[in-house]
Amino acid sequence: MNNHTTANYNKPYPAGFNATDFLVDPGTYIYYNATMQSNQDPPRNLPGEYSTDVVASRAVDFMTQAAKSGSPFFLTVAPVGPHGETCSAIRHKDLYQDAKVPRGTNFNPDTIVNASSYFKTLPIWNQTVIEYYDEFYRLRLASLRAVDDLVDTVVGKVDELDIMETTYIIYTSDNGFHIGQHRLPAGKSCAIEEDINVPFFIRGPSVPKNLTVKYPTSHTDIAPTLFDLAGIPLRDDFDGVPMPIRDDAKQVRSQEHVNVEFWGSNIPEGKFGPSLMATTNNNTYKTLRLISDDFSFNLLYIVWCRNERELYDSNADPGQINNVAIDFHARAYTDLNYPEEMTTRKIGGFYADDVQYRLDALLLVLKTCKGNTCVQPWKVLHPDGTVNSLKDAMSRDYQCFYRGQPNIEFGGCVQGYIQELEGPGSADVIIWDASWEKTPIMQIYGCEDRT
Repeated sequence: MNNHTTANYNKPYPAGFNATDFLVDPGTYIYYNATMQSNQDPPRNLPGEYSTDVVASRAVDFMTQAAKSGSPFFLTVAPVGPHGETCSAIRHKDLYQDAKVPRGTNFNPDTIVNASSYFKTLPIWNQTVIEYYDEFYRLRLASLRAVDDLVDTVVGKVDELDIMETTYIIYTSDNGFHIGQHRLPAGKSCAIEEDINVPFFIRGPSVPKNLTVKYPTSHTDIAPTLFDLAGIPLRDDFDGVPMPIRDDAKQVRSQEHVNVEFWGSNIPEGKFGPSLMATTNNNTYKTLRLISDDFSFNLLYIVWCRNERELYDSNADPGQINNVAIDFHARAYTDLNYPEEMTTRKIGGFYADDVQYRLDALLLVLKTCKGNTCVQPWKVLHPDGTVNSLKDAMSRDYQCFYRGQPNIEFGGCVQGYIQELEGPGSADVIIWDASWEKTPIMQIYGCEDRT
């Protein structure tokens, strides 16, 4: 547990569990000399023992104890691999000798044109840097192999205890990771797909075999999913909904969006990290990831703390390298003469700037949402219930309405969450009513109907 240390482990003891054995600082990320603290015992060092293997062993111990009780139990198993020093278990040190960072379209690009000024400052990698991070990547894979062993151990114990038919097993992560995408040194704190797309696998009673659900979900959906699987009524203050993973219930997809935000610096990893990062103070952002029911919209929309904007059509541009966003400040609202390149930019059959105005308004609601507002944000903008998706919002009737909304604005780039710098939120949105269809504001904002 980060910031749970040998000095404060008992001030107070962690609550909420019947039994615990935590990796604690300063040994949390030291693979062969980890420090752990169990229940109310003093911390202990584990020289010569590989921490991922120790965590696997303790998980088995806990399961054995829990299964003997005959009561339902919940167990969290959290190894640190492949964090930190990327140290593999000795038995895995020579694996993956030919592995290299995947060379996708966004790996160490020759030119960065339309991205934020922050990304544009990143230098192109030379061969020395590329070779170093290829080895960094290989070491991460090797350290992750012990996590594979952990999964085998845990699942095997579930089977041995004869509780497989009544047990749900979930495998997930806290974040993704980038190495070289958009020229970024190793790290994890950006809004790009490599960082925010994480695995979520589940097996257990009523979960269909080999089913892949391509819906946007987030950590806010995990608790509602667990409640639903356990037959517990959902709480009104949940910011998420159960994931549609069961075959014994008629679950329907109820949202198309994921809201992501980050306050602070993108901390680079590896020996070349600091020199590759010209600045680390511009990484605060608000982000919307949206995938429509029919996948005609597959979008990433980012508003950076410098109030720069990025919009990517991930169907056409999976590497997220062709930013089609407009600058709300550079383009005068009264300008009815759209630049030629703007008239040719389309997403899902709609003009990209029209899509962007809708996304900005939706993110305006989501960035300060609570409870059902997070699940059904369109109802804040359209209380009459006529709009429940981006496709609904793209109606021509709403051209002026969305161009008249306040835009998301940051008050500055800072190293932590400062509410005063949030800018407009859901309380500031304009609510739809039919008078917008004929309002003179069309002439003010230049929102004529373009076909």
